[in-house]
Amino acid sequence: MTLVLLALIGGTPLLAILLMLAQGGPRFAAATNVTASLVVFASSVLLVAASARAPAVLLGGAVLADPLGAWVILCTAAVYLLASLYAAGGVHGADRPARLVRFHVLFAGFAFATLVAPMMNNAGLYWIAVELTTLVSAFLVAFERTPEATEAAWKYMVVVSAGISLALLGTVLLYWAGSFVLGPSYDMTWEALRGAAGRMNPGLVLFAFLLLLAGYGTKVGLAPMHTWLPDAHSEAPAAVSALLSGALLNTAMLGVVRGLSVAEAAGRGEGARAALLGLGALSLLVAALFIVRQRGIKRLMAYSSVEHMGIIALGFGFGGPLGVAGALYHMLNHALNKTLMFCGAGSMRECFDSRDIGAIREVGRRFPVFGALWLAGAVAITGAPPFGLFASELTILRAAFAGPLAWLGAVAALLLIVIFAGFLNHFRIMYFTPAAAAPARAPAVLSVLPMALALAPLLLFGLWWPGALWHYFAVVARSLGAAP
Repeated sequence: MTLVLLALIGGTPLLAILLMLAQGGPRFAAATNVTASLVVFASSVLLVAASARAPAVLLGGAVLADPLGAWVILCTAAVYLLASLYAAGGVHGADRPARLVRFHVLFAGFAFATLVAPMMNNAGLYWIAVELTTLVSAFLVAFERTPEATEAAWKYMVVVSAGISLALLGTVLLYWAGSFVLGPSYDMTWEALRGAAGRMNPGLVLFAFLLLLAGYGTKVGLAPMHTWLPDAHSEAPAAVSALLSGALLNTAMLGVVRGLSVAEAAGRGEGARAALLGLGALSLLVAALFIVRQRGIKRLMAYSSVEHMGIIALGFGFGGPLGVAGALYHMLNHALNKTLMFCGAGSMRECFDSRDIGAIREVGRRFPVFGALWLAGAVAITGAPPFGLFASELTILRAAFAGPLAWLGAVAALLLIVIFAGFLNHFRIMYFTPAAAAPARAPAVLSVLPMALALAPLLLFGLWWPGALWHYFAVVARSLGAAP
């Protein structure tokens, strides 16, 4: 059963690509992507349930279906579904049918790479899958072919490739450390590394983890390696920005977390967590400083991603059942919320023909339904109640206050208040500043639908944290050595 689910999750986007290339029509391509995303999402929900009952290692140890990986796949599948619905309504820069088909093909390829990476049980194969996401997504970042988009894609490739090279070096060092225990040739599975970590050179393991943190942290967008993220998120089409922010960043964070579990098993968890906490706190600080002064709507969302990846890093860094549960819950809530926000930002760009916050006016009065959804999403993304991000952030802060790093939790809470005020001030301008000129068009129905579908679970998860999820997160925490 698990193998069938993994085959559906990984194989459906590939089948969609083949069908789109064979048929060639833009409407067919959009419908195929939406259908594929529905199959992937349904399969990912079943995979989460199956992995909680019985984690599986398949295909000679190359593929892993464990609760942590299945959760990241679920987050990606949710974004893939919502972003595909949004993209079915049109894509900015797709001025010809052939270019629109090309977009959907690349979009499915990006989803495939992001979905497959969490399945990789081998540290080297995981690195290859993460690198594949870079190769595919770079074309999507530059899709609009403007000088700014081309520059953003080039910057994305250079910065992320430099980072991923550090991750490769960390992977090689981790393999070398294991060779002194397991022999010169062995299967570099995550379980094998954790099992042998106690007999490895602890200093070498810690150094390898720091390289993994810097490498995959670049892909995550943790400060100070985040420099590619604002440009790429700003210039990519809105559906791509949603997949970059809501899915790719979680997928890259998975590599950091698995590396952290190896460092924990080697007895160097304290130093590894300190490094992760430092980058998480720095990301919050950078996000707070830049969110307050942003003028571009999509760059505002991009720095919000830096903030939330910092929060997730803090959750895993604080550790324990609360820290891990809060971080995992935040992954899903952020994936849903950021998809909502990028769909809204993309729609406003189409309506007002501008990315500039100063050009977007009276959103609530002009578009009541859309405006209510987008404003609710803006309140939610700042971590305000009664939405899911409030619950996950509060859980992470509880993990901080329950340990010796309560002061860091207090600093994080202060920065979150600054971000709350700065972020919503921009929406005050867009909603309540009068404007003489009317927008050229209203938001399309297919841009409003995914926003509503994202907001509903965000509200539900804020009001009610299902007991089954608490149990699931406890299973993940135990697998990471973060709970008894």
